[in-house]
Amino acid sequence: MTHPTHELDNLSLSLPITQTALRTAQQFANEQPTPQKAEQVRFNTLAVCVVNDYLQMMGIPTNLKASDSWNPVLRLCANVADLEVTGVGRVECRPHQNSQPNCYIPPEVWLDRVGYVVVEIDELSLEATVLGFTQNVAREELPIRQLQPIEDLIDCLVEPQPVIQPKKAKINLSQWLFNTFERGWETVETLLAPAESDLAFSFRSAPDSVMAEPELYKEYISRAKLIDLGMQLAGYPVALVVELQPESDRKTNILLQVHPIGDQLYLPPLLQLTVLDESGLIFLEAQARNADNYIQLQFSGVPGEQFSVKVALGDASVIEDFVL
Repeated sequence: MTHPTHELDNLSLSLPITQTALRTAQQFANEQPTPQKAEQVRFNTLAVCVVNDYLQMMGIPTNLKASDSWNPVLRLCANVADLEVTGVGRVECRPHQNSQPNCYIPPEVWLDRVGYVVVEIDELSLEATVLGFTQNVAREELPIRQLQPIEDLIDCLVEPQPVIQPKKAKINLSQWLFNTFERGWETVETLLAPAESDLAFSFRSAPDSVMAEPELYKEYISRAKLIDLGMQLAGYPVALVVELQPESDRKTNILLQVHPIGDQLYLPPLLQLTVLDESGLIFLEAQARNADNYIQLQFSGVPGEQFSVKVALGDASVIEDFVL
């Protein structure tokens, strides 16, 4: 459903911006490294607070602390403005500049959302206007005129429809050798501190490696990805590091590591790193002990070989699927 611009006033809802929201938004902004990032975080936080107040007023339970937008590491690394709705999922709360015809929706939040709410922030008058809602997005610019009434969001949250997610594509590691990477995989230095990022390059320094002669390892490529296990990690995600070193046209050596991120020095005890073969059977596994600052596994594969990497703690787990 779409609505002409002149009908927006009938669809929108004005709400006050509380002093608590202002203080929280400024606190989160003060933690950021640049003025641009601080402004982004401040407006994202205000939008989340406004939607949270609205849903609370409507009797819909939420959990701010379980939201990515309340996670200091994810606030820094991503442009997120999500709100966890208890028992339903995450609503993305995007701030909007006055008079602009479109609202920017970053690609990193296009999945794992039950809906998107657009909020216009007016800090001078301490007032926010909830412009409307949409259930799905597929591009960065969301036309304001296409928003549905905010009441439609309530219907969606009270009686959520099942969402069928497309089957997750396998990560093609052979493309990494040509500097083509899937979204979410960053350079190791981006996610880890310099001292920690050096640990990711063990192939070149491990004298007891079971691999072939060191002179064969002149080329390598590595990437890292945030792995968030939610409340199991008390809000502190870890990073999965994958390093490739081709030995020949028919063999590639693979190093996997898991590192803590942010202020954490050690991995949580009992955190597991597992390699599963194409049939889903365990091929290799490692488990963090007390005071482990990383865990790792090494193996080799041939072109076309498929495997999965599982990072788990307790009942929570994340699985990444790969093909060589």
